Amino acid sequence: MDDLLNDFLAETAEILAEAGGAIVAWEADPGDRERLDAIFRFVHTIKGSSGFLSLPRVTALSHAAEDALDQVRRGNRPANAALVTAILGIVDRLSLLCDALGNGGVEPAGDDADVIDALAFVSEEPAAPEPAEIRLRREDDLAAELQAWRSIRVPLPLLDSMMTGVTDIVLARNEFARMLREAGADPSTIAAFDRLSDSIAAMRQSVSQMRMQRIDKLFAPLPRIVRDLAQDLGKKIAFSTSGGEVELDREMMENIRDPLIHIVRNAVDHGIEPLDQRVAAGKGVTANLSVSARQSGNQIEIVVRDDGRGLSPDALVAKAVAAQVVTATEARGLTPRERLELIFRPGFSTAAKVTSISGRGVGMDIVKSNIEKIGGVVELRNEEGRGLTIILRVPMTLTIISGLMVRAAGQYFAIPRGAVREILLESSDSARVDRVGGGELVTVRGEQFPLLRLETILGRAVDADDDTDDRAVVIVRPGQGQSYALSVAAIHDHEELVIKPAAPLIMTTGLYAGTTLPDSGRPVLLLDVQGLLAAAGVDASEAGRNREEAAETEASARGATQLLLFRDASERVRGVRLSVIERVEEVPALALFESAGAIQAQIGDAIFPVHAAALPEGHGTVKLLRLHDGRSVLCYPIEAVIDIVRMPDAMQPAAAPGLIAGVALIGGDPVELIDPFWLMEQYETTRAAGAGPRRPLCRLADDADGWGENFLAPILRDAGYRVASDKESGDEAPDVLLCLSDDGDACANLGGDAPVIRLRASVAAAGADDDTIYRYDRQALLDALRRRVGGERR
Repeated sequence: MDDLLNDFLAETAEILAEAGGAIVAWEADPGDRERLDAIFRFVHTIKGSSGFLSLPRVTALSHAAEDALDQVRRGNRPANAALVTAILGIVDRLSLLCDALGNGGVEPAGDDADVIDALAFVSEEPAAPEPAEIRLRREDDLAAELQAWRSIRVPLPLLDSMMTGVTDIVLARNEFARMLREAGADPSTIAAFDRLSDSIAAMRQSVSQMRMQRIDKLFAPLPRIVRDLAQDLGKKIAFSTSGGEVELDREMMENIRDPLIHIVRNAVDHGIEPLDQRVAAGKGVTANLSVSARQSGNQIEIVVRDDGRGLSPDALVAKAVAAQVVTATEARGLTPRERLELIFRPGFSTAAKVTSISGRGVGMDIVKSNIEKIGGVVELRNEEGRGLTIILRVPMTLTIISGLMVRAAGQYFAIPRGAVREILLESSDSARVDRVGGGELVTVRGEQFPLLRLETILGRAVDADDDTDDRAVVIVRPGQGQSYALSVAAIHDHEELVIKPAAPLIMTTGLYAGTTLPDSGRPVLLLDVQGLLAAAGVDASEAGRNREEAAETEASARGATQLLLFRDASERVRGVRLSVIERVEEVPALALFESAGAIQAQIGDAIFPVHAAALPEGHGTVKLLRLHDGRSVLCYPIEAVIDIVRMPDAMQPAAAPGLIAGVALIGGDPVELIDPFWLMEQYETTRAAGAGPRRPLCRLADDADGWGENFLAPILRDAGYRVASDKESGDEAPDVLLCLSDDGDACANLGGDAPVIRLRASVAAAGADDDTIYRYDRQALLDALRRRVGGERR
């Protein structure tokens, strides 16, 4: 019975951990029937097992949850937040009971009516009576139980013993292979050994998989943690995970669990701002928090990313100085990276609880220490005001991989075979090494790669005994879209290697992914191909090399037209000739405004038209291309500048004149080319239409109290007229004279031959023959102006 109880507790703990995340995900999409059925099977399995073991409290709780979920499945009950909260309460109570069972061996006495009653649902319509017959079980329920019988539980010590045995077998196999090579064994012996080697490899793969678990087991409790904490803090957070299919050693997963939960809680509690602060910063009300995992060689990379406030390096330094973690003199000498890493200093965390520094330092020294104990590293990528990314890189441990043994500086190192793309001699005709600036490039059959010399990266001298003719170039591809060449003194052999974590001091260098014991019996370090690239500080991206090649081609082509590639506000990649761009301006979004149906931008003391249909959202910054034709400037908003390339010779022109002049292939992708002639033509046409060939001049006469200048002149100018007072001197004769005096003789002979329009202060006319206009009758005045001189624009 003890064994059965232990099995029940282990299985239930896994089910409850997975159920918490599934329930939160179901809350976001109540229509997901597949997820609802999975949650139903979870509680159904717990109910069946607990009934067999005579655990009445566990049975009652799981039965209540099962009934509530079944009502939802049958359409008799809606899936809402109240139901989800009640189901999560059942899960929490089951976890407490399982803990008590594990400690005491018996189910504690108590009453669970409070959490069961929370599941109660009162429908507006009377529920249909339950049938008297025994309800038939669903086929998927039966299938789930049958599947459960196809697996057994194995104690971890037994798995460890099996893994140790397989490790010894692999090492013995490697040593035996070396002896056969040295002894010159006959083909039949080698063939028999190969069959044995294949069997050992298959067994090794199976045993390795026994200790591995999908990392979504590690992610399972995170949605529930984020949901509960966000509700307590009044925050809205969209949480997502990816890479759950990645597998990790079970023991390693247990070591990562607490640091990961701590980082996620810190992101919710301190990293993501309250709603009012997010709105004030121009961010969306709903924050984004994601956790992802991927495998890179023999390492697992876990990334926690949020779009919160990020870290303030200056605030961190000020707090560290105040807490006497560093002195003021030491603080001035810190690099930007060292300023961020102050949160890992012991003693800093307890003093960093004030909200002005976001509180991320709390406990981060413990997180870093725990990760480094298992041979991992912690990396920070900070965007102040925009978010923080924390990367955990940990080894998979006890993994047997195919490795390439290489020599450099008189020592042997291993490289994961999966990252090796090609091997060739440095002195061969297929490789050409060139020194460019302070680095080296190797060209292999026309393709260029940055060349890294392993001795240089390790800070070691080249061994005098190494033969330069044996130097080899290993083309390494550490990740998608990256590749570089690694120069080593010699290539030794391919071997199946058992990888274990190296000492923390070695792993923190970032150059190694673990240690191994090859058939020679001497420990060898496994190189981290991504860490070597980071230490060298070179750009190994294939896209980057393509840009360099394009730039070289452009430089060699005399007189070639240059094209600026950019991504506009609609996320499309477009291009425009570089010669028409005066410069790229970055202005606050509030510098753009709408006037008379057109978007304009205030840059310094000048106002320029902007080719945009609407004002930008938010309070950030906007990038503007300033197109200049020698006389006028037109601003074109963009999202980001991508590159400067050579203008292609061939272009498919557009069918009709417009914003897009045509489409050209650049780097194998179609790119729309902007027509600056059409843009400036539209702007100049609009400006000319607004200005008119000549605006009529209106002269104000007898404006003694200033009413004409303050009240009337703005109306006239907005209608398209120029305005001058009778006090202004000028040779230009007015087109119309506006007399503002009730005295008919006051404006005599002031306008010369110009027509005169008289404005009166009283509403009523003096008589039938009174031709004056009431001065607040806007339409009558504009009609009179149009009849006398024309020129009205609105």
